[in-house]
Amino acid sequence: MTKLSVNINKIAVVRNSRGGNLPDVVLAATRIEGFGADGITVHPRPDARHIRYDDVRALRRVLRTELNIEGNPTPEFVALVSEVVPAQVTLVPDAPDAITSNAGWDTVANREFLTAVTARFHEQGIRVSLFVDPDPAMVAGAKACGADRVELYTEAYAREYPADPERAVAPYVAAAEEARRQGLGLNAGHDLSLENLHYFVQRIPWTDEVSIGHALISDALYLGLENTVQLYRRQLKTAE
Repeated sequence: MTKLSVNINKIAVVRNSRGGNLPDVVLAATRIEGFGADGITVHPRPDARHIRYDDVRALRRVLRTELNIEGNPTPEFVALVSEVVPAQVTLVPDAPDAITSNAGWDTVANREFLTAVTARFHEQGIRVSLFVDPDPAMVAGAKACGADRVELYTEAYAREYPADPERAVAPYVAAAEEARRQGLGLNAGHDLSLENLHYFVQRIPWTDEVSIGHALISDALYLGLENTVQLYRRQLKTAE
């Protein structure tokens, strides 16, 4: 079954809005694990506007499931990942002032850089995933960089899904098939929700992992955190 990794950045946003440690992101992460999530995702940014580097260190000490750290591989980020040694690092080409990730890597133009960073993380046994648009050429480029997986940037799928699900998913099927041909693992994330998740995984059942934060945490405001994690897991189960 496709694994669910819950991105807890939005919980940190609430905490940071008032200072202090309420809500406690480490406690929230361990509760989310207990509710059935297969992993926790964090995306620390240089301005520390949500998850902070110290949060990542604290999470690594207590999590029993996989920790996935996302981010742009700046020297500071690379040093953090090398210190913490998570199960997976997802490299994302986001600008420091980006509100959220908004594009995948050009794995061809950045091949030399991404190959070097990937090799460094592999020396520590860290699985490397590259965040890419649903373009078979970029997927093949990720393989050439030595990546273990790609994460398909699903914003366009989520945006177009209400009007025409099959048209929305078609580029992702093509990219996912290329990942399978290349022997790459397959992750997906960005704007996946209770509305569109089941269809995506049903059409691409070899998806290894989805990373979901904004929609899941938003749903939890109305439905409760435990219930929401279970609802997302149900969408993945019914897609088997």
